[in-house]
Order: sequence, then C-alpha cells, then structure tokens
Amino acid sequence: MSLNQEFIAEVRALLGEDQFFVNEPMSRHTTFNIGGPADYLLFPSNMEQLSRIFVLLRDFDIPHTILGNGSNVLVLDKGIRGAVIKLHSPMSYKYCEGNRIIAGAGAYLKHVTQFAAENGLKGLEFACGIPGSLGGAVFMNAGAYDGDMQSVVAQVKAVAHNGKIITYEKDELDFGYRHSVFQHNGQAICEITLELEPGDQAEIQAKIADFTSRRESKQPLELPSAGSTFKRPQGYFAGTLIDETGLKGLQVGGAQISTKHAGFVVNSGHATAADVLNLIKEVQDRVYAKNGVRLFPEVRIIGEQ
Repeated sequence: MSLNQEFIAEVRALLGEDQFFVNEPMSRHTTFNIGGPADYLLFPSNMEQLSRIFVLLRDFDIPHTILGNGSNVLVLDKGIRGAVIKLHSPMSYKYCEGNRIIAGAGAYLKHVTQFAAENGLKGLEFACGIPGSLGGAVFMNAGAYDGDMQSVVAQVKAVAHNGKIITYEKDELDFGYRHSVFQHNGQAICEITLELEPGDQAEIQAKIADFTSRRESKQPLELPSAGSTFKRPQGYFAGTLIDETGLKGLQVGGAQISTKHAGFVVNSGHATAADVLNLIKEVQDRVYAKNGVRLFPEVRIIGEQ
C-alpha cells in the first residue's frame, strides 16, 4: 500500500509529530516484541480526536486496526496495512462515582483494579494480573480466576466509522467466551463504566495479592509473550493438554512453549511471527493426535504474513 501524503499531512496537523508515526515497527508496540511495520500508527488523546481520525480514514478510504496495550496479539511479519490506532496514557483516566468506575480504554487493567481496591470496591480482583488495557479486556471479554469483564461492565462508549460516538448498554455488548460485539463492528472502544460492589478494602487487597502471587509463580512473566496462547477447550485446560503431550520447551526458531507454563508461547529471542505460527500449528497437530482435542488460538493474529 503506497502512503498517502495528503492523509499524513492531515493527521500530523491533528495529532502532532510525536503522536503519529509512518512505517512504524509493531514489535515496539506489542508485548510479544514481534511484528512488521504499520503503514500509519496513531495515538489519539481523546474521543474527539479519535472521532476526527475515523472521518479522515473514511474520507481517504484507509483501513484501520484498533490496538490497546498490544497484549494478546500477534502482528505478522509483513506488518499491518493502513492505520493502527493505539490508545495510551491520555486515554487512561479513571474516576469513581458511587459503586461505579468510569475509565478510559487506554488505562491498564491492573491499574483500574488497584484503583477499585483503593476505593473499597470489589468484583474486579480477577483482572489484577491480566496484561492489557481496559479497552482490550472488554474487546476480548478477558477473564481469569472464574471472573470476566462481562460480570462488571455496565456501559461502553465507542466511536463508529462515521465518527459518531455510540453508547452501548450491557445487554447490547454480545459478551461470550473471549467475545464481544466489537470483534465484528470495527468500532473503537473509548470509555468503560464498571459496576462494582462495596467491599472491605483489606480483604480486596488480600485477594489481589493472592492472585498476583499465584500468577507470578506459575506464568512466564520474565519473557515476552502475548499472554495465554490458546482458548480453553471445553472440559480441558490447554496448558495441561500441551504439557501431557510432552511439549513443554518445544521450540521453533525463537518461539518456545514456556518451560514454566505450557499454555504460553514465549519469545525466547528474536522470534518472528512465522516462528510462532509454526509452533502453534505443531502444538495443535500433536495435541490432536494424542488427545483428539483441537486447540484454537486465543491470541489475535493480525497483519500480513
């Protein structure tokens, strides 16, 4: 895709030099440290900027990809055509209204969880160790320790293709296992309202500490990854199946099944997206051959191979 100089000039005028990049390697913006260049990488500071960006994208007929913290994604080696919109610190605000927390989609999930605890609100503790943004967590209906976003999200504001800001109530979000309506409509999640319950601050903090300790002892946090690689197959745990198939430590290029937790593919050094895809396929084939269970990636695979 050839770069559109008129679009570049318009976006630079809107965002400024430090919020807009051309041919930017996505390996710098994903937790996997993998990924080829995006044609355009944009960092809007608020909903109004994002709305104007969507109008420009429509006017110049440029495709777009929305990215949160860059966790739970594998960007392919040839990168992403069109614009990548990444929400960051200016869209990380959070404030409390009674039992509700209103927060920007760019806020880190662990920071929102801690903010809830500091305000004596319970129900979000499960999310303390999920490595991503609040918007990304809503997009994927992220979950852990028998909790998920579906149980706490009351409302979402998003920007549509025409630049209009749309408000979704809980029953309009089409939540399911690792699923939400935003996986199909291409809209950008901007602001989330969480409905929580009053709780004892010490008990909430203790629960967060317990979940954090469990996560740190079991998960390979010392190496780059996209988080848990596979969806949980019904009646099984992906990591257990992979471990029982004898695949812990299996390596293709720089991609490796973690020796600490078999449910994670890690970047052991200079892994390419092709390495990760080949390793995923090898795991899928071997697990199916041994157990008759098909594994499917939980990680979003985006871009060009």
